[in-house]
Amino acid sequence: MILICDCGSTKAEWALLDGNNVAKRFITNGFNPNFTDNLTMNNIIGEALNSIDNQDVSNIYFYGSGCGSDGNQLKIKLIFSKLCFNAKAEVYPDTLAACHALFGKNPGVACILGTGSNACVYDGENITQSVASLGFMIGDEGSGCHIGKRIVHDYFLGIMPEDLRTKFDEKYHLDRETFLKKVYQGEQPSRFLAEFAMFAMENIENQYIVKLVCGCFEEFINSSLLNGGYFSTALEMTTCGFVGSIAFAFQSILLQVLENHHIKCAKILKNPMDGLIEYYNNVIA
Repeated sequence: MILICDCGSTKAEWALLDGNNVAKRFITNGFNPNFTDNLTMNNIIGEALNSIDNQDVSNIYFYGSGCGSDGNQLKIKLIFSKLCFNAKAEVYPDTLAACHALFGKNPGVACILGTGSNACVYDGENITQSVASLGFMIGDEGSGCHIGKRIVHDYFLGIMPEDLRTKFDEKYHLDRETFLKKVYQGEQPSRFLAEFAMFAMENIENQYIVKLVCGCFEEFINSSLLNGGYFSTALEMTTCGFVGSIAFAFQSILLQVLENHHIKCAKILKNPMDGLIEYYNNVIA
């Protein structure tokens, strides 16, 4: 049996495959090794392995947010080696999960719009170019965290329309002191900020929300896809695809912004797991 994991900062989805059959699928908390301590990562991975018979797992394919560096990949491999020593663990960046889920062994430009954001050029086997991830404080344009920051910014500065301010007050009862404490002293500020993107989803018909989300997607396209000739050339030669809860929830707005830039989009997936299961069942079989 093989175990696949798509791990984001907020949640991790796992699938246990027995041949071509999905023996089990489940969700745990997610993590990012750039911001999460080893004990927490150990506990989350341990919880996942305890829910299956890990003695029968021969291979583990782990795709994770923040797993683009050799150091972070080694951290995760060491945890698996201690908890599931009979299995061989391979650790990849979450961008490669998007590539495999969206394109299989075909080339394309894979984009992630979830709690965070990223993009890369994929030649059908390897990632040949990727956006330098700067994290939620400086980067992550177009993500749930980015949209959430814009929402709360406009709320506290009085830019948000009055009818939405009333709805926001009723939903969150948020005061400035509590907000600042959770952002600057909380354990997972990116996840906390991304929660406010839900407010945008719930009020997607409001033109203020449409304009705000459009602006966030414009920033993603300009900073990640059109900033540099390599990505522009790749988009001319192939197509792009998106994975992530934000891309999926706001896909009508996203597709319109892409069309304004004459960028073709082949596919939008809420999460990569269905595509990853297909990849391991068919493409590498």
